[in-house]
Amino acid sequence: MFALVTGAGGFLGQYIAEQLLARGDRVRSFSRGKYPQLDALGIETVTGDLRDSVAVAKACEGVDVVFHSAGVAGIWGAWDHFYGINTLGTHNIVAGCLRHGVSRLVYTSSPSVTFDGTDQNGIDESAPYPSRWLCHYPHTKALAEQHVLGSNSEGSLLTCSLRPHLIWGPRDQHLIPRLLDRATSGKLLRIGDGTNLVDMVYVENAAAAHLQAADALNPDSPVCGRAYFISQGEPVNCWDWINEILALAGIAPVERSISLKTAWRIGAVLETAYRVLGKQSEPRMTRFLAAQLATSHFFDLTRARADFGYSPEISTVEGMRRLGLSLAN
Repeated sequence: MFALVTGAGGFLGQYIAEQLLARGDRVRSFSRGKYPQLDALGIETVTGDLRDSVAVAKACEGVDVVFHSAGVAGIWGAWDHFYGINTLGTHNIVAGCLRHGVSRLVYTSSPSVTFDGTDQNGIDESAPYPSRWLCHYPHTKALAEQHVLGSNSEGSLLTCSLRPHLIWGPRDQHLIPRLLDRATSGKLLRIGDGTNLVDMVYVENAAAAHLQAADALNPDSPVCGRAYFISQGEPVNCWDWINEILALAGIAPVERSISLKTAWRIGAVLETAYRVLGKQSEPRMTRFLAAQLATSHFFDLTRARADFGYSPEISTVEGMRRLGLSLAN
């Protein structure tokens, strides 16, 4: 098939593109910048901004399926920035698909669209969107997800949404580097009592789930119009896992800690101060970050396993081995 991958120059997007190429599919990329590695792979590259409806529609022309993995992540920033790229950009993707008769759309969402700051122990996709939002990222991703799922229509556009949690692995330019930077600069503190369990997913497993979901997007399939949590299926202790990653990079484990209550209060104060002062940089602590680092959030994968056969082929042990090799090079 001919697939459009938005954000193919990014972490997850490139793995999706590579897996499509490996099985013989054609790939077009839509990204903001130039990525020589995509040219080297033989991928057709289109440069543009998700907020540009004309550019997005043109990128959708002639393709069979769209994997929409592009977006802006983060815990701080202006509403217009997040809403414009994550929400309105996704509206443009849907419109482009409808205009050019694209039959399938797989949207990369996030489990944070259901996160309200409290523990999520083994929840499934029946968990509702929260009534309050701790930052703009999950809010705008939730609005985008609702639009994607609401646009599912047999005979027109078949859609689904995947919610991979804490994607990690070689070539990551966000989660792992940020973690290592905070640790080496002495800014990484354990939040809470250190017993919280979290789900995460190795990047190649997350990419494979996208291909499996796309292949299952057929009329009368249960995948159509549904959202799915994606992870390794084996929750880990958040802070033990963080320390394992630090050890791979030769960095000492996290030893200092503060309570969730204290971190939450610090985050609230810093958020207020940054808004009043109009600071664009990210606060060292926010309420969302405090809650994410101190609470448990792991998910029931029953729906993904049953509806499109998802099963993480690369184990956490093997993924960590590969990550360690990448950090050593």
